[in-house]
Amino acid sequence: MSTGVIPGGQSPEPRPAGTQMPHQRHEQVGQGAHHIDNRSRSSVITARAAANFEPVGRSVAIARSFVRDTLQGWGFADIVDDAVVLTSELVTNAVVHAGTHADVLCLRSEDGVRIEVADRYPEREVPLQSSAVNMGSPDREGGRGLQLCAALAGRWGVEYTPTHKNVWFQLDLPERPLGTRAAGPSLPADLLPLADGRVRVAVVQIDRKGSVSAWNEDAEELFGHPADQVTGRPLTDLAAWPHTPGTGTGIAEALQLSRWEGSYGIRGADGRVTPVYASHLRVRDTGGEPSTVCLLVRDHERAVLQTPLRVPASDAPASSDGQSTDPFEVFIGSPAPDDLDGLLQRTVERARDMLDGDSAFLLLATDDETELEVRASTGLPSARQRFARVPVEAGPGRYGSARMPAVHDDLAAVPGAVPLLNATGMRSVVTVPLKVEGRLTGSLGVAAEAPGRYSNEEALRLQFAADRIALAVESARLGELERLRRGSLSFLVEASDLLAGTLDRDQTLALMAQMTVPTLATWCAVYTIADQASEPYLSYVLHEDEELIDGIKSLLSKISPPDPVPTPGARVWTAPGEAAHEAALRSSMRSLGLTGGPTHQVASGIGPTLATASAVGGETVVLPLVARNRVIGMLTLGKPTDEHFRQEILELAEDLSRRAALALDNARLYSERTAISQSLQRSLLPPGLPTIEGVEVEVIYRAAGEGNEVGGDFYDVFPIHDGAYGFAIGDVCGTGPNAAAVTGLARHALRLLAREGLSGPAVLERLNSAILDEGARSRFLTLLYGEMRPQEDGSAELKVVCAGHPLPLRLRQDGTVEAAAEPQPLLGVIEDLELYEQTVTLDPGDVLLCVTDGVTERREGSRMLGDDGLADVLTTCTGLTAGAVAARIMRAVERFASDAPSDDMAILAMRVPGLHVD
Repeated sequence: MSTGVIPGGQSPEPRPAGTQMPHQRHEQVGQGAHHIDNRSRSSVITARAAANFEPVGRSVAIARSFVRDTLQGWGFADIVDDAVVLTSELVTNAVVHAGTHADVLCLRSEDGVRIEVADRYPEREVPLQSSAVNMGSPDREGGRGLQLCAALAGRWGVEYTPTHKNVWFQLDLPERPLGTRAAGPSLPADLLPLADGRVRVAVVQIDRKGSVSAWNEDAEELFGHPADQVTGRPLTDLAAWPHTPGTGTGIAEALQLSRWEGSYGIRGADGRVTPVYASHLRVRDTGGEPSTVCLLVRDHERAVLQTPLRVPASDAPASSDGQSTDPFEVFIGSPAPDDLDGLLQRTVERARDMLDGDSAFLLLATDDETELEVRASTGLPSARQRFARVPVEAGPGRYGSARMPAVHDDLAAVPGAVPLLNATGMRSVVTVPLKVEGRLTGSLGVAAEAPGRYSNEEALRLQFAADRIALAVESARLGELERLRRGSLSFLVEASDLLAGTLDRDQTLALMAQMTVPTLATWCAVYTIADQASEPYLSYVLHEDEELIDGIKSLLSKISPPDPVPTPGARVWTAPGEAAHEAALRSSMRSLGLTGGPTHQVASGIGPTLATASAVGGETVVLPLVARNRVIGMLTLGKPTDEHFRQEILELAEDLSRRAALALDNARLYSERTAISQSLQRSLLPPGLPTIEGVEVEVIYRAAGEGNEVGGDFYDVFPIHDGAYGFAIGDVCGTGPNAAAVTGLARHALRLLAREGLSGPAVLERLNSAILDEGARSRFLTLLYGEMRPQEDGSAELKVVCAGHPLPLRLRQDGTVEAAAEPQPLLGVIEDLELYEQTVTLDPGDVLLCVTDGVTERREGSRMLGDDGLADVLTTCTGLTAGAVAARIMRAVERFASDAPSDDMAILAMRVPGLHVD
């Protein structure tokens, strides 16, 4: 169902949407024919409400509620029952019997109320104008609506168009005695209000300063104070105002209102407080001096002054079937929307219609009751206002607080009094709080374009409605909040898992952005700060529309980044929106051939499209990324033009930013330590292999473990002196920093000792002593060390010491493989070593293969490659170069097992190719 109100002015011909001006026919029915005319349309229409109902059974009840609410809102309670009965019958004919949609139109005029019900099945029982129509028995269901129109309506008629049938009726307002505003029924004497023998009405006048300027005899009699003792005293000295906890509103504020009714107490001369019912009226004298006239009676005699409400709270409206109706359903309609947004939207529409306003709005309070968030509006630019936040206490006094009702006669006289209505054209407004158990939960307001439209009476009516819906709104809000929190927990759990699954900085940045867009924001930008002395750097930009990413990145790169403030929470950043609008304006002016306009802040070459300006032109917030008490970056979230963030979304984004900051800092620390580790590891490897004339040398090295460049295995080939070259391949027991320390010690010690001219055994014995000197950090070491001298005949002479290392294998040209050395004790275990070296001659075409135990101990289940398996592979390498031999060995090792290697592997192959003869 959709409703709308168009106040004031001459109404156009009321027609269903999309129809042309029809030829009108008026059907005369029975004895009521003389009441039928079409002159009601010449009356001035002062308000209009329309609704559309689907062809389902429940639409009849909804239509009854719509008409009842509309007429009660207009103050026509006297004719509500007749109007509801007639509407119910006519809508039933349309949606039940004819099976079509029903359009209901209510028109308010000076003469009364006209209600039109149109259906979209005019072919059903279309009467001829010249023929008489038999309405049938009153008990007959079909046609009973027209009989009721004839019986109850002052005027009625039927109109036909090619697409619609429209039945209308007009109810005239009952005549009241001249000057009567409201009247009640005659009551038996025992039901009349109880009063003293003489009702005393105290008349007290208060000047503009709040002091008593007049005090009549009844006031003296009621309170015991002579006039000369109270004249000039502030009324606040005498009044005992019933303060509401958490509010500062009292008698002083009530005296400033144009009209006020209510209860408080007056402290008498004997010190006792007399409860009174008061009616205040703000007036001014001929000189323009304002004052307040207060009429006071004893509280139990309040009937003397109390103004009856248009819709008394004690009168429970009855439905057409005589059953009592819930006051909540009277206002909101039945059935009530299930979702919070639907309930709030229905509320503002009904509030607007009830007070004949041009717009209405509803705000919900945050949990701490310090701010109000716009959640629904009608007649206002809702896209701009939705989720905007305003403070509960906007200023001093009653008008600055959302905790009490307020009426503004003219917003033009107090600019900014209601920030939500700035630049909307609204002049007068009434706002009331929504409270549940004394706690502020929201605020409901109705505004009009004309000044002076609302008084305290409208505030009381709106407050009555707000009290009826406050509990339902709060219940729906809590339900939505619970769903949001469950979704938030699930979102944060998933985000934490994703962020914990990577230590790569770039991937962490991408995950941060992808988790926020589009779940939390339309676009996102991540700034990072390398150290405290560095400026924020734009590291990542993402938009739900990939085509806009480059434009946003270009825009953000041209403006100063947000300040790295460590204060938690989201803060608004206006620079992107201002820069986008400015650049878009400049671009539009250039396209029109114009010059000028703003040129500061953004370089003219930025050239963002209008789409970019629209994407960035909404609310932008910045959340700090704080890890280990340091700001390491900022997470920027943005909405498109005129959109705001919900408070719950900002709280969720804040939780995400804390997790993302820690993940980003962990990735940064891991990257730094990995870079340090890799740099140190690279220092353990030789800078490069020397070129040895007459000998081919090839090395393949594979370190086990992710991110490792060097493990416990190492190798080296280096020149010594006089054409001799040293070579070594070793394996340190264990892993980690201690093993790496032994690796570095061994490689550098070998070079230094060998160049001192020491023999192979002497070099290894001194290295053994150095390892043992490391104490608890020492590790035993297997090492194959040798010295090689190329010979003039094309062979190479090798002197080898194998200290606990896998034996080197020699491949001859005929394909035979044999061990090239004997095993000796490993290093780093015993102090006194007696090592010896062995001499091996490599003939042209021979290959010497040296490996670590990661090659020979390669496993697949219970099988192991072993020395024999390595020898079998080597026998197939006859005639291959050193590089080809090393590659074939490595390929055979990798194919031996499907699992990734669990140990480091090093392969050193040396081949003597022989003399080259031209």
